[in-house]
Amino acid sequence: MAKAPVAGRAKTRLAAAVGPQAAAELAAAALLDTLDAGAAAYPAGRRVLALTGELADAARSAELRRAAEGWLVVPQSGQTFAERLVDGHRQAHRLAGGPVVQVGMDTPQAHAALLRGVADLAHDHGRPVLGPAVDGGWWVLVTTHPSQATVLAGVPMSRADTGRLTAAALEAAGYPPVAGPLLRDVDHVEDAEHVASAAPGTRFARLWREHAARRAASPQPDRSGS
Repeated sequence: MAKAPVAGRAKTRLAAAVGPQAAAELAAAALLDTLDAGAAAYPAGRRVLALTGELADAARSAELRRAAEGWLVVPQSGQTFAERLVDGHRQAHRLAGGPVVQVGMDTPQAHAALLRGVADLAHDHGRPVLGPAVDGGWWVLVTTHPSQATVLAGVPMSRADTGRLTAAALEAAGYPPVAGPLLRDVDHVEDAEHVASAAPGTRFARLWREHAARRAASPQPDRSGS
């Protein structure tokens, strides 16, 4: 699941600190890292990119379009984010089969072995896998059947209790999830610093270090009031 990283529309919380263009470039780097990880984990024909927005308008457009080659690219469908997640699982099961490992573009540190590992968990247990995020949400949902994802339509998203409520909804529907590994989403500056440190070889980390170096080299405004 991805949003085309267009300046002013991508990573708006991070943009408040680094500016809209830098935020879009960082989002593009994170998406490229995620596409690379997915391509290393699964063969062509088993990879679905559910996209909203146009890559032609995005930062690092040419790189993103090259990276998306070999992926089955489909538009996201639904009025709410939760509805788009449900539809993303439905389309991935229809096009590529299951288990479906659904991730976004906020965890560039999620490498190929990790993506294969959560799929193996779902396969071994015959149950969905829900990987919690540090902020209380979740970063990955693995479904073994598209009906498991339908519970998302009733779960409020982007809240500190989204992870807990998602797990409870799956449990109530008869699909108790297996807990996946904990990861940190990139939403704020402190998240970006942590993820860049945890995965220093990623495009995201390299770009974040470049951004931090430019900020450190730039003259800082005088806040002394004199």
